Amino acid sequence: MTPAPDADPAVDRRADYDYAGGDVARSGLVRDLDKRVEGEVRFDEYSRELYATDASIYEVTPIGVVFPTSTADVAAVVEYCALREIPVLPRGGGTSLAGQTVNRAVVLDTSRHMTDLLAVDPDERQARAQPGITLGHLNGALADHDLKFAPDPAWGDKSVLGGAIGNNSTGAHSLKYGKTDAYVDELEVVLADGTVTRFEELSVAELGERADPDGDLEARIYAEVQRVIDDEGDTIEAAYPDLKRNVSGYNLDWVVDRAREDGVVDMPGLIAGSEGTLAIVTEAVVSLEPIPETKAMGLLRYETLLDAMEDVGAILEHDPAAVEVLDDVLLDLSRETEEFGTLVDEMVPEGTGAVLLVEFYADDDEDGRQQVADLLADRAPGTDTQATPTDGGVATGEPARAVSADEAHDAAEREQFWKLRKSGLPILLGRTTDAKHIAFVEDTAIPPEHLPEFVADFEDVLDDHDTYASFYAHAGPGVLHIRPLVNTKTDPGVETMEAIADAATDLVVEYDGSVSGEHGDGRARTQWNHKLYGDDVWETFKDLKSAFDPSWLLNPGQVVFRDDDPTDMTADLRFSPEYEFDPGFEPTLEWDTENGFEGMAELCHGCGGCRGHQDTTGGVMCPTFRAANEESLSTRGRANMLRQAMAGDLPDGEQFDDEFVTEILDLCIGCKGCAKDCPSEVDMAKLKAELTHAYHQREGASSRDKLFANVDRLSALGSRLAPLSNWLPKLPGMRTVMEKTLGIARERSLPTFRRSTFVDWFEAHDPAVPATEADHRALLLPDTYTNYSRPEAGKAAVRVLEAAGVHVDVPTSVSDSGRAAFSKGFLEAARETAAANVETLAPKVADGWDVVAVEPSDAVMYQSDYLDLLDSDDADSVAANSYGVLEYVDAHRLDDAIAFDAPDEQLTYHGHCHQKALTKDHHAVGVLRRAGYAVDPLDSGCCGMAGSFGYETEHYSMSRAIGSILFDQVDASSGDVVVAPGASCRTQLGDKPDADAEPPHPVEKVADALAR
Repeated sequence: MTPAPDADPAVDRRADYDYAGGDVARSGLVRDLDKRVEGEVRFDEYSRELYATDASIYEVTPIGVVFPTSTADVAAVVEYCALREIPVLPRGGGTSLAGQTVNRAVVLDTSRHMTDLLAVDPDERQARAQPGITLGHLNGALADHDLKFAPDPAWGDKSVLGGAIGNNSTGAHSLKYGKTDAYVDELEVVLADGTVTRFEELSVAELGERADPDGDLEARIYAEVQRVIDDEGDTIEAAYPDLKRNVSGYNLDWVVDRAREDGVVDMPGLIAGSEGTLAIVTEAVVSLEPIPETKAMGLLRYETLLDAMEDVGAILEHDPAAVEVLDDVLLDLSRETEEFGTLVDEMVPEGTGAVLLVEFYADDDEDGRQQVADLLADRAPGTDTQATPTDGGVATGEPARAVSADEAHDAAEREQFWKLRKSGLPILLGRTTDAKHIAFVEDTAIPPEHLPEFVADFEDVLDDHDTYASFYAHAGPGVLHIRPLVNTKTDPGVETMEAIADAATDLVVEYDGSVSGEHGDGRARTQWNHKLYGDDVWETFKDLKSAFDPSWLLNPGQVVFRDDDPTDMTADLRFSPEYEFDPGFEPTLEWDTENGFEGMAELCHGCGGCRGHQDTTGGVMCPTFRAANEESLSTRGRANMLRQAMAGDLPDGEQFDDEFVTEILDLCIGCKGCAKDCPSEVDMAKLKAELTHAYHQREGASSRDKLFANVDRLSALGSRLAPLSNWLPKLPGMRTVMEKTLGIARERSLPTFRRSTFVDWFEAHDPAVPATEADHRALLLPDTYTNYSRPEAGKAAVRVLEAAGVHVDVPTSVSDSGRAAFSKGFLEAARETAAANVETLAPKVADGWDVVAVEPSDAVMYQSDYLDLLDSDDADSVAANSYGVLEYVDAHRLDDAIAFDAPDEQLTYHGHCHQKALTKDHHAVGVLRRAGYAVDPLDSGCCGMAGSFGYETEHYSMSRAIGSILFDQVDASSGDVVVAPGASCRTQLGDKPDADAEPPHPVEKVADALAR
């Protein structure tokens, strides 16, 4: 044990030195803490607002934020705050749904620096790690040893180990693994006075030796734990429900049971689920489980949700690893979406009331198939299966309620089943009305045998309050995620929320359940623990809290509260009856949401999906956060700050302040990844364009912004002046002048211009396919880069299309798509360009022509962004008939008519982030493979160039940091040649330290594969 430091005489303890007393007081705290810690100390307004929200419905502005680098930093902050009686809140990914990671406290964010896996012992099946490591990163490292940390919460690639301990997390496979408390072997913690100690399992005798009610803080803690076991054990056993999944209140039933049954006092298990209210975890030793050899799944369909609930008990007799439910509300919503509609239609017929997904762990494929066959024979007789049921298979004698079933065995099939399970949540989270499917009773836990009655009664409660909810998630252990549709912007809505929570608590008490089986107490459920457990256990909670934290400074108000300072689930709501929204301008773009621009600005619910790749690769969003691990650079951070600025949480007009624009908006590179990867589909690129346009209207625009917005005209001039225009930047000192006058980074390679453009080449080109003989006619757009800098890609596109029997024309009046102006926030200019292009192209489209672009960002401009700029049938028609060049070939299978003789090359393919956002980046891979190439498609994000972004001096280092992530993926790939469709991507890859030149466009490789 490391004792707490003696009181520092330099600490100012004057009564008027109040942490809530404004900027002067906070500046004193910053000064004092900055002297004590190596990590960053941030008490500025922006940092505080960034940490005011999590994934819950609450918003509480903290006192400040500290990013500790070590246990010593944590101890120093806690010791100082204890002397000053300032609350402290440990926080990781901020993914909690009950509001336990927001508070009026000094926030300790361990997810920035305290993220290391310190040791792995495969023989003992143990790992030692810091609390800020994500579970995804932890398990990625453990996979080399065929081991894993078993609890698997849904947001495991975003949530951290410390949070899993704080919430006593589990996941879909809790039937096999239970909760985190079973896997925490040892904890290093900082106690409420700054003392650093280690908690591990003790014998009952050892606990007695360490307990001393008159000793130091740690001795008093042991004395209270001993008292609880000895004096309150019977009361706790009687009050706690007999459930696999209960994380309401303190984990006292676990501690009492282990003490009585095993003679072991599990101190780490007591910390599990305490939500940072008893001690702050700074290091954990966790036990591990072997990764299953293989898995197998069955999907059972039911006429009603209640039929599915009736079947859960019988299914559990087959010993599955997971049983997940999805009701008709989510299925029907999913059916209406582009991403999931086809999947749901294929797997779930219309009229299905619910499905159960059942997964088994198996020793081998034969074992997995047998387990599924036995399940379906018992629960869905008559279903065709790929294995014969065994004579010894489970036969429950219960009537089979499933009307049909399917099975999945290989990884791709199982992934489709799990994708179905995940399909509905984005729709629930994507509502842009004032009424939302909010989390406050979303993880009740009920003994599985009572699920049918509980669900029926809960539906009655919802009917009584004239609303509805979806029921989904972990039916096997009895944990249902229930999200009622409630509008907390109104007083009646807030009253409805509390009334439903009250009724839900009554139901879980009636059915011997718990108000929280997974997500914890926090602000949403702490007040119901008294009703759940009764007076005696509630008082025990308070006594335990007081023993660990005599001044109640560690995340106060969570799990239990003082009688004179109750936690009210209706207080501190993010959207309350007092909430007001005023953007300070009239939106320019079309906003196809129920509440227009406001609906999008309020859409982020804080799940932290944008933080899921800060230490991994894969997915598109959020490239700047991934490179810098700064909350302000995540989609969540930006979206919340924008909303807070427009809702009055920041000074009036803050969204137009230069600092706000620089700190919050400037490093959003418009990759559109959030529009796809964010569960709520927050479109930060579009929000930025709207806000930047409003800023230009008020404050004006820089010369550089105007220059880049007009890059098509600039490129046309460069082409006319070539080769002089290519020589000028190479003159001695010219790059320095450009950097100082225009802010163009001297290190970045600049595009070169061709005197003979792509349009010039095409005008001299004899069409190989007459229009009268073609089944397809394509207008190939001469985008700025292809036309003036890289005609080879355009020429290759013509060769490929003509080889496929397409009649090609190049509309010389259409060059600039408006992409550059749109990205720089010149929306009126972009609208004018879009209108002119649509006026030119729409008659052609109506006559049967298709619009095809070589540059993917231009293709997406026509396909998507024009719909934001123009509200017309002609724009809709052009958008519906616009394609990227290889998307066009693939969508119509035009390459079936082409004879190929590809070089013996393996290609590494990096797709463009805009096409990935529209799920169109796969088309090129299909064409390249059919052309005869082996292709390794990277699961990569934005390259970091983002149009002009990578050229700008102040952004160059960030651009290169993002690019380095892509470079590492390229180096790890199996390809001989890199290909990328985006001009910006090719520039970044061309600047890769070991690159000889820019890589080709994939259509050039397809052209190279044409049989001669």
